[in-house]
Amino acid sequence: MKVYLGFTVAGNRSSVQAAKKILGVLQSMGHQVLTSHLVREDAWDADRTVPPQEIFARDMKWLAQCDIFVAEVSGSSFGLGFETGYLLGATQKKAILFFERDAVERISLLITGNTHPNCILVPYSQLEELETLLQECLGPAKASASADCA
Repeated sequence: MKVYLGFTVAGNRSSVQAAKKILGVLQSMGHQVLTSHLVREDAWDADRTVPPQEIFARDMKWLAQCDIFVAEVSGSSFGLGFETGYLLGATQKKAILFFERDAVERISLLITGNTHPNCILVPYSQLEELETLLQECLGPAKASASADCA
C-alpha cells in the first residue's frame, strides 16, 4: 500500500523517534511510504527552501495518492490536524492515529475523542509496541486498516 505517514515536522519533534520506528516497520512490511523524507533531521529546513504553495500541492497530491493515512499525533501540529480532517471529511480513506498514552492530556480532544468510522485511535506506551500494533492494523495480507488493531 501507499502510506502517507504524518507526524509533527514544524512543531514539537519529540515524536520523531516513534515516526522513525513506524517508518521502518511500514517499509519492512513492504509498504511504500510517500513521506519518508520527513523523519530526516533536516526535514524542517529542507521544506523551508521550497515555496509554501509547492509544499501544499505536493502534500495534497500525496494525500490523494495514498491508500491509507498513518500518523503519530502525540505532538501538537496544525498540519496533522489539517491532514486528518481533510482525509476523514473529503475522502473514504482510513486513518490510523498512534499516540503515547502519557501524552493524552496534551493532545487535542478532536483527536482523542474522534469517533469517525474510518479513524482508528491506537494508544501505545513504549516504542517497542509499535511494531506489533502496526502488524495488527496492517498485516501483510490486509488491504486496509483493521478496526481490531487498537
